[in-house]
Order: sequence, then C-alpha cells, then structure tokens
Amino acid sequence: MIHLQRVANEIKNIGLYDLVLQDVQKIAGTSKPTQDQILEIINSHPQILEDYEQINIEYNLSNIHVRDIDTSSMSDSCKKEAEKINANLATLRELEPYTLDFEQSSTLVIIFSIEFFVLFSVQYFIVLLDLKEWQILIYSIFASSIAVAWWYAKKEQKKYAINSKIYEEKYAQTIKMIDELEQKGCIKKSDLIIATCEEHV
Repeated sequence: MIHLQRVANEIKNIGLYDLVLQDVQKIAGTSKPTQDQILEIINSHPQILEDYEQINIEYNLSNIHVRDIDTSSMSDSCKKEAEKINANLATLRELEPYTLDFEQSSTLVIIFSIEFFVLFSVQYFIVLLDLKEWQILIYSIFASSIAVAWWYAKKEQKKYAINSKIYEEKYAQTIKMIDELEQKGCIKKSDLIIATCEEHV
C-alpha cells in the first residue's frame, strides 16, 4: 500500500528525506539522480525504502498511501466490504509505530533518557548536597529504577512484537480485500492512491 512513485518523488524533492537522498546519490553515482533512477534503487536496495518508512513513522507520517474508500454511493453488496477495508486501514495507521524495530523506537530513547536523568540526580544528591552518608540508600533507589526500567522495556518490546505481527497480518488481509473489491467492480485501486502528502505541500 506504499506508492513507490510518491516515495521516489519525495526522496528527490522533500528536504525531510535528505539523508536517504544522500544514500541514493552514492548508489547512483550522481548528485542529481532522476526519479526513474531512484525507483530502480528503491527496488534493488530495500534499505532505502526502510529508511524512508522509518523517517515517516518518526515524524508521524503514514506509509499507507491509500485513502479510505468513499462508501456514500456504493451498493450494499460493495459497501459492507468497503467499510471493513476502511476499518482495517484505520487499525493499520494506528499500529504503524510498532513496525519500527524496538531498538530504534522513541520508547527506548525515553527509557534511556529517564535513566540518565535519574543517574544525574543521584550524583547531584551525593556530591553537591554532601549526602555521602545516604549514598547506599540513594544508589539502591537508582538500582531499583534500573530494574523497573528493564522490566518496562521488556514489556514494551513484547508489545511491539505482538502489534507488529498484527500489523503484518492485517496488511496482507487488507491488500487481498482491496484486490477482491476491485475485481467485483466496486472500486479502482488507482482512485485510492494518495499521490502527494498534504504535510509536504
């Protein structure tokens, strides 16, 4: 459900993807690759597409370049299936953040940031406030916070794995449903494609 023409265009023209463009330029051997060259590189180097998708997720942009189906003028036989597809698309957009590797997620960054702050506070209390007689207790609290952070990170990692699996299954199911609805003559997939991102306009 990702529109590769849009991906190539955005990599070439949108500053948000400059780091991806630099990788494309290295592969292409030119500072001004054409959109067709970028498309070829996307197909031959999967990492380029993965980097593009990761940037989008980090900036709360969707990698699902398909709009909801307008069911207002549909027959009842088509409408029910179209509504299911729309529901799936909403779920997929909600689960997109979980498609990142947990190690690269903002959740892990937040956990590490909190632990760094706690460590800084520990040093502050012991050294600057001259609380050396309390240092065993203070370090014990810090050790406890590490244990809590580790437990929470493991819990979140499991949540990422579960939701990522749900996403993959629903993604495949939705593509199949869209194909079937097109075969019935209810929709045209080309009409559903979001060729440009409003956030970039």
